[in-house]
Parts: sequence; structure tokens; C-alpha cells
Amino acid sequence: MAEQLAVELDGLDARLLEELRRDSRTSFRKLADKLHASPATIIQRLHRLEKSGVVLGYTADFDYSRLGYEFTAIIEVTIAKGALLEVQRKIAQMPGVVSVYDVTGERDSMVIARVKSRSEFSRLVKKILAIDKVQSSNTHVVLNTVKEDYRMMPNVVTAES
Repeated sequence: MAEQLAVELDGLDARLLEELRRDSRTSFRKLADKLHASPATIIQRLHRLEKSGVVLGYTADFDYSRLGYEFTAIIEVTIAKGALLEVQRKIAQMPGVVSVYDVTGERDSMVIARVKSRSEFSRLVKKILAIDKVQSSNTHVVLNTVKEDYRMMPNVVTAES
């Protein structure tokens, strides 16, 4: 896989991303007023950020516990040599799997899962272990979430900085 180059952002781009992180439903006109730019400039910048792959989409933020998802787990997975990507793709397709990470360390992959019940959680772990080439797993059940914000905004270093 080819390494992707970082997109160079200026101050307006960085402020636009921050506003979208806070509320992606804000109108172009309101964004323009807030950022002291024309709506056409905001639209052009946003299209450029979408085309370059910086903005991947727009989504709502949910309180999953209020939707009944009581179990969050981190599952460490060891995978047989040569099957890593194939197994990770299979795991990624499973209901309840939120994220799959290729990692360094003693394990090959980390899986973040969110499910509604203990029985659903048990079925998911057993399905992962049943995948050919999965050698072992080590599961951590999350007791309390101290912080979880996938909308975090990195400290953007701009060309103007």
C-alpha cells in the first residue's frame, strides 16, 4: 500500500475543519459568517478537502449506551503468518465490530467491539476464534469509558504557523 501524503492546510482550512467537527450540519452561509469568508470560498475549500480525502463524510454522534449497547470490548488477536489482511477483513465485516487495527507488539490486531448483551458478546468472540488462521485472542471488557471522542481535532500545523 502506497504511503499517503499529508494534505497541506492553511488557517482557514483548519478553522473550517474545527467548525465541522463541532457541528457538521452548519450551513455554508453560517460557516462563512463565522469564518469571515464568502460562502463560495467555504464551498470550494470543503470540496477540496473532500476530494483530497481529508473529509471522509458527515455523521451524527450517538450515545450508544442509550441505544442499548452495554458491552464494549477490546479484543487482541493473534493471526497466523501470511493471513493477516484476510483475517482482519473478515473480522471487520462482523456485526458489532467498530474498529480493526493492525498493531505492533505481542498481538497482530486489535478489535474494538460494541454489542448489546453478554450473549451477543460471547457469540462475537467465538466467531472471531472460529476464523481459520486465528491462533488466539485476549479480550478486555471495558468497565467505564473515561473518554471516547472519534471526532477529535488534531493540532493542525498550517503553512501559516
